[in-house]
Amino acid sequence: MKVCVIGTGYVGLVVGTCLADMGNDVICVDKDEAKLEKLHQGIIPIYEPGLEDLIKVNVSEERLTFTSDIDAAVKASEVCYIAVGTPQDEDGSADMQYVYQVAESIGKALNGYKVIVDKSTVPVGTAEKVTEIIKSFSNEEFDVVSNPEFLKQGNAVDDFLMPDRVVIGSNSTRATKIMQELYAPYLRTGNPVVIMDVKSAEMTKYAANSFLALKISYANEIANICEKVGADADMVRIGMCTDKRIGSQFLFPGLGYGGSCFPKDVKALTRTAIENGCDYSLLKAADDVNKKQRQIFIDKIIKKFGNDLKGKIFAIWGLAFKPKTNDMREAPSVTIINALLEKGAKIQAYDPKAFDCAKFYFKDKITYSKSAYAALENADAMLLLTEWNEFRRPDFEKIKSLMKKPVIFDGRNLYDRESMDRKEFDYERIG
Repeated sequence: MKVCVIGTGYVGLVVGTCLADMGNDVICVDKDEAKLEKLHQGIIPIYEPGLEDLIKVNVSEERLTFTSDIDAAVKASEVCYIAVGTPQDEDGSADMQYVYQVAESIGKALNGYKVIVDKSTVPVGTAEKVTEIIKSFSNEEFDVVSNPEFLKQGNAVDDFLMPDRVVIGSNSTRATKIMQELYAPYLRTGNPVVIMDVKSAEMTKYAANSFLALKISYANEIANICEKVGADADMVRIGMCTDKRIGSQFLFPGLGYGGSCFPKDVKALTRTAIENGCDYSLLKAADDVNKKQRQIFIDKIIKKFGNDLKGKIFAIWGLAFKPKTNDMREAPSVTIINALLEKGAKIQAYDPKAFDCAKFYFKDKITYSKSAYAALENADAMLLLTEWNEFRRPDFEKIKSLMKKPVIFDGRNLYDRESMDRKEFDYERIG
């Protein structure tokens, strides 16, 4: 099948590459010529395990191409994905200007029946607006469907190639059949294609992400209570998650959620509730708890070292908002490091993949260490902010030898409290 994917950000690049890997002819469209040239060379702007190799293979096989010519890409395709950004606007709603610009370009380029796929995370009613825009520029037949993405950063390639489910929101039998055909190779194990109306599909993405955000905030609130009453948050988590009704995912206490999806989607759904006169107390609570969680961690550090941190050196292990990505959007590290810098602290940071992003946020305000152990040299404390695998079993004796004192603030509960006590660390964690 001939497909174009408009937008080569995180979602568009994964979608286009994985569609090409199943034998489709895919054209990825972007306005940034420098970015496109790098993609042609197999140089990708994001870190996502497995993606770089897939791009190189499919480019070499000429199934995957990149262009800035949206008109030609639409004309050459049967299915056109809209995968541009929908950043958070000032009032918390999704900024739809890029989606609507693409809809206008598609309308001007239509040369026959197309299925237009809203892949970006968009508010309920977007398909209707996109349809309206395209119709204002074309009399050709087309259908707009909603096909929300459920890709976890760090596992996005596998999530697309082996999905739990594919949600297709369509009000057209013709469009539904085309989408089912396109996704059939990915669902041979029997995982479902869930067909629903367009508005329900648009709502499904926000509802799913906001529910996961609620679970994270709930786990953090329980952990904070556990700390006050003397209960072990890890034991409580295990006691909860072994209940099949609850499940084990997204119940780990820590520094809260970050990234490009959960914070933005919770706020966008909140805005939708406000605009429609609905109660949003649970959504607001999830967002409030998430913000407070970072301050609780900062307060632990201040309680130990005082409010004036001049002359104090803090080693940071992990900058990305989660492991297996270089993404630092809404990352806890940004809030925490800025708070420490404001109080006069010196920061020595290490992350396996996120230094380029970190330099955008911090420039030369912090030291970028060549290794996790280099960041520890002469440090007053180590702050573990991202649970990269390489941090799970470090050489604790080496850590002690490099630091002024063996003080660790573990924001991801990566280590066992009793074991750290035996190793004679001053160890603080969440819950």
